[in-house]
Amino acid sequence: MHKGIAAGDAPNTRVRHRKRNSDVGAGAGKSNGSHLLVNDTSKYKSFLVRAYSTLWMIGGFALIVYLGHLYITAMVVVIQIFMARELFNLLRKTHEDKQLPGFRLLNWHFFFTAMLFVYGRILSQRLVNTVTPDKVLYRLVTSLIKYHMAICYSLYLSGFVWFILTLKKKMYKYQFSQYAWTHMILIVVFTQSSFTVANIFEGIIWFLLPASLIVINDIFAYICGFFFGRTPLIKLSPKKTWEGFIGASVTTVISAFLLANIMGRFLWLTCPREDLSTGWLHCDPGPLFKQETHALPGWISDLLPWKEITIFPVQWHALCFGLFASIIAPFGGFFASGFKRAFKIKDFGDSIPGHGGITDRMDCQMVMAVFAYIYHQSFVVPEVLSVDKLLDQIITSLPLEEQQALFMKLGQMLQEKLIES
Repeated sequence: MHKGIAAGDAPNTRVRHRKRNSDVGAGAGKSNGSHLLVNDTSKYKSFLVRAYSTLWMIGGFALIVYLGHLYITAMVVVIQIFMARELFNLLRKTHEDKQLPGFRLLNWHFFFTAMLFVYGRILSQRLVNTVTPDKVLYRLVTSLIKYHMAICYSLYLSGFVWFILTLKKKMYKYQFSQYAWTHMILIVVFTQSSFTVANIFEGIIWFLLPASLIVINDIFAYICGFFFGRTPLIKLSPKKTWEGFIGASVTTVISAFLLANIMGRFLWLTCPREDLSTGWLHCDPGPLFKQETHALPGWISDLLPWKEITIFPVQWHALCFGLFASIIAPFGGFFASGFKRAFKIKDFGDSIPGHGGITDRMDCQMVMAVFAYIYHQSFVVPEVLSVDKLLDQIITSLPLEEQQALFMKLGQMLQEKLIES
């Protein structure tokens, strides 16, 4: 009887073993390949959600760019605030915060102090140029700029003292970790993204072109990986593939060359903004935005219907931006992926459907903004000190009486040189 039961059970047992083994095999296959978008059964639904929100973001972004420098700066500030909120919440512990009333406010105190310092340094001269016609405002603004660093340092010290006075027994470790976390956010996130504003006032093109290339690279990496991705790129981002990376790189470099040609035709995008007004700009765009004609080599002209091409010199700089956006900038995304894995979270937030949080979309943009600023200052801005820059320094640094004395002294020197000649 027992033998019969055992014999009867054996086939069932083998069936269960085979089923279990097949389940394990299926699970292993799933774990090895399900990360890739080509194997994701719900990828079309996520693709539509992502595409819908992307179109809304591009439309809103285009409208803000049309409105001008000041509105783009306001957009950057709003993005920075949302990023700070997402990152502050990452290490937040509700139980500890309840025992430390006002501790969250201290994080924002440091954040806005850093904002005042960075933007004060970037926008001070443009603020002076804006208020110059009004004598009262001019004196007030120049006084504030003169003591700007002292004001910011005083605000920081007040936050430092505030932090020390709020230290609570058995909460030291949490409080000091939050203090360090806040400063890391300010240094790594806020400072890098603030270079974006400096790029904006040098000419919208130096903000719009790098930002657009990151968007293009992200979109085509997703599309190429969606349809062709087979080979995993990096373990930190399981859904990233070599096919997506290479396809996006080629598309980004080509787009950089073409977009620079289109953007270089509009004064609204190429003229620097010297004040904080919102009116239309008129300027000499400079040699970078004046067309040059180049004859094509013989073997190329034989294949094409034209013998020469007309390009803007800025397009050669755009190729450098395209290479950086496609090869180096994605490592900002890989860094963010590793960061999220360390904290065991999928996204930094959920404010953008299909994309995650604001920080999820800005990881590569921050790396690109710093590169664009350093590249522009190193290889684009001329080394010669212009008359306008000298006058700006005089107006900012000297009080009205000393400016008048300088004017009189300069007049005397010029008269003496004219007599000698």
